[in-house]
Amino acid sequence: MCGIAGVVNTAAGQRIEAATIHRMCQAIVHRGPDDEGIFVKDGTGFGMRRLSIIDLAGGHQPVFNEDRSVWVVFNGEIYNYPQLRSELQARGHHLSTHSDTEVIVHLYEEMGRDCVHQLRGMFAFALYDERRRKLLIARDRLGEKPLHYAFDDQRLLFGSEIKSILAIAPELAQVDRQALRQYMQFGYIPDPATAFLDIKKLPPGYLLELENGKLSIRQYWDLPAYGTHSPASEEECLEQLEQRLGEAVKMRLIADVPLGAFLSGGADSSTIVALMARFSSGPVRTFSIGFRQKDFDETRYARLVAQKFGTEHHELILEPDVVSSVETLTHSLEEPFGDASALPTYYVSCLARQHVTVVLSGDAGDEIFAGYDRYRVCLQDRAFPWITAGMRRVYRDHIHQLVPRRTPGRSLSYSIALPWQERYLEDISLQPLQRQMELFSEDFIQSAPGEETPFDVFREYLERAPAEDPLSRLLYLDSKTYLPADILTKVDRMSMLTSLEARAPMVDHVFLEWATGLAAPWKMRGGEQKYIFRKLAERLGVPRETLYRPKQGFALPLVYWTRHELKDLILTVLLDPRSLQRGYVNPRAVRQLLDEHFRGRRNHAGRIWRLLMFELWHRNYLEKLHAEDSVSAAESAIPVSGDSV
Repeated sequence: MCGIAGVVNTAAGQRIEAATIHRMCQAIVHRGPDDEGIFVKDGTGFGMRRLSIIDLAGGHQPVFNEDRSVWVVFNGEIYNYPQLRSELQARGHHLSTHSDTEVIVHLYEEMGRDCVHQLRGMFAFALYDERRRKLLIARDRLGEKPLHYAFDDQRLLFGSEIKSILAIAPELAQVDRQALRQYMQFGYIPDPATAFLDIKKLPPGYLLELENGKLSIRQYWDLPAYGTHSPASEEECLEQLEQRLGEAVKMRLIADVPLGAFLSGGADSSTIVALMARFSSGPVRTFSIGFRQKDFDETRYARLVAQKFGTEHHELILEPDVVSSVETLTHSLEEPFGDASALPTYYVSCLARQHVTVVLSGDAGDEIFAGYDRYRVCLQDRAFPWITAGMRRVYRDHIHQLVPRRTPGRSLSYSIALPWQERYLEDISLQPLQRQMELFSEDFIQSAPGEETPFDVFREYLERAPAEDPLSRLLYLDSKTYLPADILTKVDRMSMLTSLEARAPMVDHVFLEWATGLAAPWKMRGGEQKYIFRKLAERLGVPRETLYRPKQGFALPLVYWTRHELKDLILTVLLDPRSLQRGYVNPRAVRQLLDEHFRGRRNHAGRIWRLLMFELWHRNYLEKLHAEDSVSAAESAIPVSGDSV
């Protein structure tokens, strides 16, 4: 597990200095505290920060082929590398290390860019072929590992985090207002956009190639068609599910360092722990956190699972300094990020890192097996077939605007009047709030070029989903947006802030391709979500008490925090003239939002958190970045003592 960075110049005669790559690496030391590797040659420079997991002594990067004409830097884990290594040796390749990184170089020699199809794991890598003067960058199929890049026809810069790019090119810190509109609506910025106009994310399942000064980006993998098979019986389905998920878990137990698991006490993490216990020679180390507020404390469920499977269990009841934690995280996050569960994810990562270097998690179970309540709620729309499309349109266009804003059920009636696709987009965004109180300013709404809206990329995924039924189309949408840009981003950033590697067996692409093909009734049946997955958990011995209860995930007492510990910070920051005058929000609406929340009339905790994270990102990251750039520019203009002027 590492952080990677680099530069490739396209113009002849432009050299790269090792000090430049070192500055890029220093920006991501937290991703790899154990080692730094830098290689520069002519106009190309690669660097990495290493968190040693496999081949502790011999896994230094960059890694080369035999004649050093091809080199690579790599972030992630290739779980099938022992098999690939044996096959490459049988073909005559000489491998000088036992690391998974080296197989990428030799696979490339055999297959070119198609080598990526042989890799089973999580990865982001950059490979340079000196003979062809070609750069190849790849990101794993679901986006567990991040990769950012910027290209200006003169050079290409890349890095695991945007920080690496801005460390040597601070002039690229120009915000993308369309991306910020997406953040405001959804709480995250979906691929390929970033908060910065000229910096992009390489989307999951994509390759980037730079050859002869020409940049090309192509997709090499996508989710297969949904609902293509239905096992003959429930027993057959359970056997296949158990075997395939078990294989994905077992592969992820390969490590030369201590390994454990996040355990929230929910179905997903409990099932992963049950399978880990089956394949582990000793007790699995599990990690949970809880809160003093009993409504948000899940530790008793985690303890039940830990006791059932005999784990070495660690838990921490948090009384965090929330204000300090918020300040710390917003200094480190290079984009605004509105998922408040980042906090408990960070806390449990800190706890785990005291004992292990690698953890397994249950992430992606909800996007694969329909675990979110919003799927069921959205599809209830189909229970109103007597409401014709024409009736819905008339209500939206002519009647709704005549209904007084405070009329009970006003928002619900508008939601029912939408097609199911738009109803879902409303459910996952702040659009209903915008319609109700005009939270975002008109200038901000109209700031994006052309006719673009924050919803366009989501509608496109729904339209092109390889599925016939509505549920599968929603699962595809969330697997392309919410899963990589929110869930996996959160886990990667929070775990790597503590130098902890997190592995998610359910995003194993072989397992995922099989699970995607399952017909929708295996995932949601009669309103019961995650139908077959819960049956598997029961089969493995996960206590029923943990399986059939309201879903919380990594819950946290956000309502309590916003009305108590965070209240002063919220009022100070969000009502500061500096915040209100940026032009993103309507000051009247912000005051109304805060008044309703603090008077207890409505729970706006998640919305307020999103605004707070945005403003703190502006102050703690963006403004600090611009200030440092100004200082650097001023210092560079001061003559150094002894120089002639």
